Formats: sequence, structure tokens, C-alpha cells
Amino acid sequence: MKIAFCLFKYFPYGGMQRNALRIARALRARGHQVEFFAMQWQGDLDPDLPVHLLPVRGLTNHTRYANFARAFALAAQGFDGRVGCNKLPGLDLYYAADTCYHARMAKRPFWHRLSGRYRAFIAAEQAVFSPQSHTEILAISDSEARSYQASYGTPASRFHALPPGIGQDRRATDAAPEQRATLRAEFGIGESEYLLLTIGSGFRMKGLDRSLRALAALPPMLRARTRLIAIGRDKPGLFRRLARKLGVAGALTILDGRDDIPFFLQGADLLLHPAYYENTGSVLVEAIVAGLPVLTTSSCGFCVHVQQSGCGTVLPEPFSQAGMNQHLSRMLVSPERARWREAGIAYGQTADLYSLGQTAAEVIETRLLAMYA
Repeated sequence: MKIAFCLFKYFPYGGMQRNALRIARALRARGHQVEFFAMQWQGDLDPDLPVHLLPVRGLTNHTRYANFARAFALAAQGFDGRVGCNKLPGLDLYYAADTCYHARMAKRPFWHRLSGRYRAFIAAEQAVFSPQSHTEILAISDSEARSYQASYGTPASRFHALPPGIGQDRRATDAAPEQRATLRAEFGIGESEYLLLTIGSGFRMKGLDRSLRALAALPPMLRARTRLIAIGRDKPGLFRRLARKLGVAGALTILDGRDDIPFFLQGADLLLHPAYYENTGSVLVEAIVAGLPVLTTSSCGFCVHVQQSGCGTVLPEPFSQAGMNQHLSRMLVSPERARWREAGIAYGQTADLYSLGQTAAEVIETRLLAMYA
């Protein structure tokens, strides 16, 4: 079959973007032709996966997104199926990497629901999830699937659960001690020091401010021996200013996206991911299979894997900064760290955490073939 994939923007370190490529390559391996349509594409191109850039204009993001939806509907004519990584009308399948906008906005003051942006985003979400829609949903979070069903009454039969999509290279190997030594030597971190790690673009949503406050609240002797490296794509100025205000600027390093993440997962002592709200949080699973203990919040869809693996702590909602501060201080010096590491590595050897691409490709193929039966 000839299948059109669409997403607004591609950049190489986004979780949704990486999984879109995994799914597309799995479809290619099954003999299908896949072509991407996007507004922007940053990073290398795969010669087997053509990319078409659709130039659209608009004064606001939601206007540009609506114009892109119309351009994609025209460009995808003649394809056997349309798969979207963003919410658009007319999709055959939607890869549900985004949170439920309706549920999220329901928690905010009413005036946020009076804007044209809100109406546009709700209309796009309804086009995918309303009971009248025929779009099938590739769901990567059970909790988020329930949010969509509660908001729109979407039939459960249209949801197809996928396992997490992480690379096998995140698993701990015999090279772990060497990777740890290499990383810590590169950044001048001694073995008697502690390294905290946060990974993910969108530092505000990932809770980097919460991590900085927890770092600043450590007992003085422990704080002096602790560093924090944040990796991701965002505007770092706000967080550098906060670090200076909190007195921990010298302990903070902010890096852009990297290709050597396994070294960081082995070199660090704890992953901090106190996200405000996140559909999944693939980095949680990446840390688990690497044997890196995790401190996260229950607002992340993949926090269930932290609980099931026993590789860390999940903070309850509503979030308490004081509670996070106490857990961070305890976890850094806990004798349980070795057990948490072993539990995470064992979980990565037994749980289905790697087959998202193959599972999604099978669902897409089956559903599209059924349309033409």
C-alpha cells in the first residue's frame, strides 16, 4: 500500500518523531511505500522515506495547523491510507502521542476556553475522537486513552494499545562501567559526586524548575557534591536565571539534544522527571532498562513502568515540592540504589518495551486492508 504520514514538525530528538520513524520503517519492511508530509523537517533524511514539505502561512500556530490540514488533505489524494502524528480531520489512523487537550484545558480557568486557539484545537481533537469519526487510534497510554473516552465518548474498539517505543541501545550492557567512566571524565564528575539527569525537550513541562528547587533544597554537604545535567531542546535562559536565583547555577549544565544518551544513562545516579503533565515519558522507560533509578510524578503515563519495575519513586498528585525535596535527598544516599538498578535491568529483560514500531505497523496494515476488503 501507499501510505501518507503527516506531522507538523520533525526534529531528531523528539519521542513522537523517533517513534514515527520506527513505525514508518516497520511498514517499509512489510513492503509498503511510506511518504512523510510536514511543515518543518530538521535532521537527516531517509532515502527510503520521502519527505514533502508543505509550506503554509498564518499569524498563529492554530491557523498554520489548520492550513496544513487542508494542504495535507489535497497532497495525500491517491494514497491508500493517511496516518497522522498530530490531530487532523480525515485521518485513517492517529498515533496518540499528545495529551487530551479537552481534559487538560478543563482544569484551567474558563477564560482559556474562550479563545480561537481553544476552538481550533478542540475541533481538531473532535475530528479524531468523536463517536462519529472513523479514525482508529494507536494508543500509547492507557490513562490518556481513558481521558479521551471520558471527554468524547470514543468507542473503546477504536483504540489499539501499543507497547512503549524505546531503542535496544538504552539497555545496560557489559560496557556500562566504561560508559559511566567516560561520561563522568568528560564532565569532570568524581565518583564521590552525584549526577542528576533530566532528558526531554520542553523543560517547563518536564518540570526542570521543580528539579532545580529540589537540588537547591538538598542539605548543604550533599548539595555541594551534586550536579544536574539537563538535555533537550528549549530556551534555557529562564532556567539558568532560576538556577542563579536559587544559588545552584554552578551545578547546572544544559545541553542540546545528543546522540550519546546511553553514556548519560550509565553515568548518572538518578533521573529526575517531575513533569507537570505528560502523555507517556519514554525517558522513564529508557532509564529503567539502563538501570538508572527514577524520581517522577504520577502525571506521566509511563510512571506505571516505574511502579511495576520497582526502579524508583513516583510522586503522587497533587505535587508537593517539599515531598520531592525529601525524596531526592533520601534517594541519593539510599542503600537501595543497587537494588533499584538491578530491578530496572531485570524489567528490561522481560517486559515488552521495544516493539512499538512492529505492533503499530501491523495494526495500520490490518485496518487499512479492512477498509478495502
